[in-house]
Amino acid sequence: MACTAVVLCVMGLLGSTATAAYADDPKNPAADARRAGGSAAAADADARRLDDVRKKIDALYRKAEQATDAYNAAEEQVELQQKEIVRLARSIDSTQRKLAALKRQAGSLASAQYRGGGLPSEAKLMLDADPEGFLDNATLARKGEFAAKRVIRQLARLKGDLESYSDSATDRWEQLEANRKKKESAQRDIKKKIDEAKKLESRLATKEKDRLKKLEDEQAFKQQQKWLDSGVLNDISNKASAAGKKAISFATAQLGKDYVWGAEGPDTFDCSGLTLRAWQAGGRTIPRTSQEQWRQLPRVGLRDMRPGDLIIYFSDASHVGMYLGDGAMVHAPRPGRQVTITGAGSMPILGVVRPDGAAGGDGAHHTDE
Repeated sequence: MACTAVVLCVMGLLGSTATAAYADDPKNPAADARRAGGSAAAADADARRLDDVRKKIDALYRKAEQATDAYNAAEEQVELQQKEIVRLARSIDSTQRKLAALKRQAGSLASAQYRGGGLPSEAKLMLDADPEGFLDNATLARKGEFAAKRVIRQLARLKGDLESYSDSATDRWEQLEANRKKKESAQRDIKKKIDEAKKLESRLATKEKDRLKKLEDEQAFKQQQKWLDSGVLNDISNKASAAGKKAISFATAQLGKDYVWGAEGPDTFDCSGLTLRAWQAGGRTIPRTSQEQWRQLPRVGLRDMRPGDLIIYFSDASHVGMYLGDGAMVHAPRPGRQVTITGAGSMPILGVVRPDGAAGGDGAHHTDE
């Protein structure tokens, strides 16, 4: 589509140039035709080259977005593990204090036995000639025995708890370090892909950058038109829920704000950071990443979606936008772009999820990338 537009434009210019050349040199029409053909071929090659650049840049940003999802997931796990480690540390401290108190109690029981000559309570009971003293000693012996057994049981349980908490804390630390490494690796990958994309863009002249943006828009328009031509909107007539309206209001209020990977607002967002905050404004807590939103939230059929629902894109669920109705959605596209409204079908749709409703089928609607 883009190549055709450029070629037609060039051919239009060549038409007027060819006429002028023929008037100046009517004896050499063949040479003029060769020049026209050569210019058209060059323009066609240039258009193909620019479209190849667009595809490479798009692929790099797609990979950066995949890495961003991995980064966000690792970051979420790091935060959860840090909280769990704090909780375990408090449990260990509390258990250690209880254990110290029981050890003191056990020490008191041992001291009491030592002061009594070291004889067990049962032996004293048998040697006592006084019947009343016998009964008193019997009661005391039972109480002492129960107390000792209770202390021993509590000591064993607390030691077991302490070992369990310590093992869990060790596991959490190991998981924390593993996820920190995942974060660092994803961060390096994101930076590498974005730098490569920016380097490709920086090689283009200003006019070529403008043409590149037009090519991106034309590609999105082509995808959207194909989606609309399928007749999908004929069956979509649902209205937003009250919570969905609040989520939409928040999302659309962020229009024009820059995309920054890993960002959750208030000044910058990535794709799932925007949907996360929008639905928090709608009174719902949803997963941080687009992949987890796809995995955990109730799915609905594409033809059953309503404004406020989240559309998950690409086969790896690496992008998400919020449906607004009338075939449009709002999303944070990629680095170098801002939160914007575009066609809901401008990218390959994996399926639809509804943060505030029950599932209406598996919701999957696969399309080719």
